[in-house]
Amino acid sequence: MNPDASPEQISSAPRASRKGLVIVYTGNGKGKTTAALGLVFRALGWNWSVFMIQFLKGKWNTGEKLLVTHFPFPFEIRSFGEGFTWETRDFERERAGVMEAWNLAEQVIHNGDHDLVILDEINYVLSRNYLDWERVRNALQNRPPWMHVLLTGRDAPEAAIKFADLVTEMCCVKHPFDAGIKGQPGIEY
Repeated sequence: MNPDASPEQISSAPRASRKGLVIVYTGNGKGKTTAALGLVFRALGWNWSVFMIQFLKGKWNTGEKLLVTHFPFPFEIRSFGEGFTWETRDFERERAGVMEAWNLAEQVIHNGDHDLVILDEINYVLSRNYLDWERVRNALQNRPPWMHVLLTGRDAPEAAIKFADLVTEMCCVKHPFDAGIKGQPGIEY
């Protein structure tokens, strides 16, 4: 692909000319979802269609969910669950939310209507055995060959890391939480 081509030329190029990647953003540092949203902006710049499924972030009112309501772009976010698992005592209900999110993810991947699919916090879900890696691997292996899929979240399973084409690990050098500063809108969510 010519990097000097216009967005119209690239977006009108057949999807078949693209090699879809499986990408993993993991690690204990802040920035996995933030980096995923940066990838969303890049993809939208090339007129791609993007679908983001957020596992475990259902109740959170995040900046990305607020912004997408104003977007005239082909970008959809669906969030599931009640927040991170340390905020719930009902793990069965949380697992049900994970399965609802995964069922949508399988459908979105299978339908092939989107160029980039982001499975936000799925690594955390996989590491806690809320979802079976083999089921995820099967969906990724059978996706359209031009589709990119990004898996975010800490504690990515080794099998996901080995399967992926691109893996980035965020490490925490310093975080304001360590100084007693709570998460802030616009930075943490």
